[in-house]
Amino acid sequence: MKHSYLVSALGLLVSAILIWSCNQPQKPIQIKAQDLHNSMSQLTDVIVHDIFSPPVASRIYAYASVAAYEVLALHDSTIISLAGQVHGLEPLPKPTEPNVNFEIAAVQAMLLVGKKLIFSEEKMEDYINNWHQELKKQGVSANELSQSLAFAEDATQHILDWADKDNYKQTRTSEKFAVQDDPGRWQPTPPAYIEAIEPHWNEIRTFVLDSADQFSPAPPTKFDMDKKSKFFAETKEVYETGKNLSAEQSEIAAFWDCNPYVMNVHGHVMFATKKITPGGHWIGIVKIACLTENANLVESAEAYALTSITLADAFISCWDEKYRSNLIRPETVINKYMDEEWQPLLQTPPFPEYTSGHSVISSAASLALTELFGDNFHFVDSTEVKYGLPVRKFSSFYEASSEAAISRLYGGIHYRPAIENGLTQGRKVGEWVVANVRTRIKK
Repeated sequence: MKHSYLVSALGLLVSAILIWSCNQPQKPIQIKAQDLHNSMSQLTDVIVHDIFSPPVASRIYAYASVAAYEVLALHDSTIISLAGQVHGLEPLPKPTEPNVNFEIAAVQAMLLVGKKLIFSEEKMEDYINNWHQELKKQGVSANELSQSLAFAEDATQHILDWADKDNYKQTRTSEKFAVQDDPGRWQPTPPAYIEAIEPHWNEIRTFVLDSADQFSPAPPTKFDMDKKSKFFAETKEVYETGKNLSAEQSEIAAFWDCNPYVMNVHGHVMFATKKITPGGHWIGIVKIACLTENANLVESAEAYALTSITLADAFISCWDEKYRSNLIRPETVINKYMDEEWQPLLQTPPFPEYTSGHSVISSAASLALTELFGDNFHFVDSTEVKYGLPVRKFSSFYEASSEAAISRLYGGIHYRPAIENGLTQGRKVGEWVVANVRTRIKK
């Protein structure tokens, strides 16, 4: 009798505990920063696969990153919405359902915006579906997941409506760039002789800059092949540097190449080597910095958002100058006036020379990252490992941006003024963004 009584009492106690636990509100599953990093890496892989130009890639990163950040800003009181701080962005609508997991919705919104802005949607869709299955394995309920994904759809549409007004679609039908029969003007370069890329990029709505030409640099050195001219001396520096590269200089040039247009020619066969864009490389550095600092999901979303809008504005600023100055590339000049057999170490990208895109965007990105993570931030840059290149170590983001800039001289891509003035131009863009955008509430 005593044993039966104990068994019955124990059964009642277990039932009571089960009933009590079922009635308790379930804590939402916490999404880790790694989910965001993995999702951003997937977006980069698709951007590489689809061979987007560097400016277009920067646009994709910016809108996708802002989507994640804005969803989290609705729920996290430590960060400030970008609405009203970047041009044209209105506040996100708040969810109407009670069980939205904002962390899930943030990552989902980033993925959906990215999916909409690339070509290979099926690659993003497969990734998204696999991620949802992982969430279910982690214990996310069907109700929580469905409400979170539904809100992510609303947030995605809000961001896409904003993106739709940036003049990108209108530039898809703009006139092609007319190559001028002028010895100092840009000409298509071998081996593919690709037409000029994104000549109307300065018509894209900026994110924070007042205008595309807000920080226009000093004009480039005037074309003049007199052997006593400044331009001749700048061209000769590119030529001599390319002929006398050290192993370290060659490694630096290759590490920062980031040219998605590289064409390989073997006999009558031509094929492309797909590479990460310069902006994509800096997005990879964002991930590395976040992992180094053990940044949480909100901090990581903040880093992607601030860096990506800085990169996007830097590309607009740089491309504005490229097609204003329309300067000829070193390869074209050297082959015509100095040595018809000379080739740069790196393949020349298909757009005018001045200013250096690597210099402008790297300098700008380094300002954003230093604002978030501080100066003298040591990191190991493994971004290019998956493309067959070794890691490089840096003691600060400024150091990395300076190396990215000078790599273009080693690669035979730019004259020195495009590099030095490009660094200044990018620094001004970065300083403007960090001075005019607040992401974190100061404690």
